[in-house]
Amino acid sequence: MENILSVLVFFPLVAAILGFLVGKKSIRVYGISVATIEFLLTLWLWFAFDNSNGGFQFIEYIPLVSEFGINYYLGVDGISLFIVIMAALMTLVGIIALNVKKDLKNMIITLLFLEVAMIGVFVSLDAIVFYLFWEFSLVPMLYIIGAWGGELRLYAAIKFFLYTFAGSLVMLVGMLYMAYVYHSVSGVWSFAITDWYALVLPLSIQKWLFWAFFLGFAIKVPMFPFHTWLPYAHGQAPTVGSVILAAVLLKMGSYGFVRFSLPMFPDASVAYITPVAIIAIIMIIYTAMVAYAQKDMKQVIAYSSISHMGVIVLGTFAMNAEGISGSIFQMLSHGIVSGALFLLVGVIYDRRHTKLMSEFGGLALVMPKYALIFGIMMMASVGLPLTIGFIGEYLSLAGFFKISPMLTLLAGTSIILGAIYMLSLYKRSFFGPVTNEANAKLPDLDSKELTALVPLVALVVWLGVYPKPVLGPIDNSVKALVTFMHEKAQTSEAKSVIVVSKRTKEAK
Repeated sequence: MENILSVLVFFPLVAAILGFLVGKKSIRVYGISVATIEFLLTLWLWFAFDNSNGGFQFIEYIPLVSEFGINYYLGVDGISLFIVIMAALMTLVGIIALNVKKDLKNMIITLLFLEVAMIGVFVSLDAIVFYLFWEFSLVPMLYIIGAWGGELRLYAAIKFFLYTFAGSLVMLVGMLYMAYVYHSVSGVWSFAITDWYALVLPLSIQKWLFWAFFLGFAIKVPMFPFHTWLPYAHGQAPTVGSVILAAVLLKMGSYGFVRFSLPMFPDASVAYITPVAIIAIIMIIYTAMVAYAQKDMKQVIAYSSISHMGVIVLGTFAMNAEGISGSIFQMLSHGIVSGALFLLVGVIYDRRHTKLMSEFGGLALVMPKYALIFGIMMMASVGLPLTIGFIGEYLSLAGFFKISPMLTLLAGTSIILGAIYMLSLYKRSFFGPVTNEANAKLPDLDSKELTALVPLVALVVWLGVYPKPVLGPIDNSVKALVTFMHEKAQTSEAKSVIVVSKRTKEAK
């Protein structure tokens, strides 16, 4: 199919607009149908993708504002392909599991608009187009939190918007300067990311540009100390809002590091490995300890989400194929597992209207299917071997071990701390006798909830046992990226850190 990427971007947009004409009784079926078609199109994209090619594929290029080098420029590689598929999958799962009491029609239409922005971010190869989709994603999520959230929803929505928008403005300054530098070197304006890759910048310029982009991406991740908006957003957002936020929106930040920071500023990225790693380790340890102290199930998962994103950042800045491939795989793992965990918390909240662990106990006796799926996702979250959570976490830490064994040892505590707070949550909520009579007759998972959760369980097990179909294309693109970074690096320090293995050279 020609122009498959444009179809992926604009099909949900057209469907969202037409959704205003759909009756309230039919809107759920309509939303699920649209999201299913979108997901199937992403699977077709995977089927047609050349797994042996580490470069960009399905390129689309249409001039928009030629005099300023702004173009409609799309493409995907192994790095972005599976994040696109995950975005479509989690949107579909969120709509299937949707259980809002008011304005269901507006919620589904909003989710379709959000899907447009998410897909657009991950397929854009023009910085301005990327930025427009990036900013557009704020509006639907702001509406989801503000309209369907909890008691402090307006505070949480505004804090989410202000934090992420402020970081985006600094990133925009960096983008404009990159276009200016490219113009000063070549005589033409261009916002194409692939054109910017060709720029060889002095280390002094790389350093401040690195931080301009870093701030925008770090707030989105969110990295310490910019993480404070996330627990409020998760705590007040409806279940589907938390699912999409954790599964996809946070990955925009970590994806930005791989797509922009590393290939554009390899020398600066190496120069700042240690401070970035220290921030990531603070994220891992501090937020894990905060997660253990929480009394609310959703807040435990919210803080654990930040901790796991710290591992992703650490793997990204390992600057080698193992670490970067692991971080991208961990993006997928975290998206699936955290999304499922937020769905599971939403299930119990719909039944009891509370998320406090003290209100539960003995749920395994009352809701065995629920307890089984929660247990599988919990084990994947802590990185149990043969689950999807193990692969990415192991590769990320193994990659950074080549940079600093001591810092990696500290980061490795994420496995121990994650097991502590997740097993504590599971023990307090699921084991023992049923101490609260309100829990004695809770219904187990229904067909709608199983339809949303069982595919995620299957992915957790399948990709934990056999990750090659996904990890292979990722690895090919990452090896091409690492080779490019090594050749572009100017300082001896950067060249010594960005090591190109024999396998990577062969892949090239």
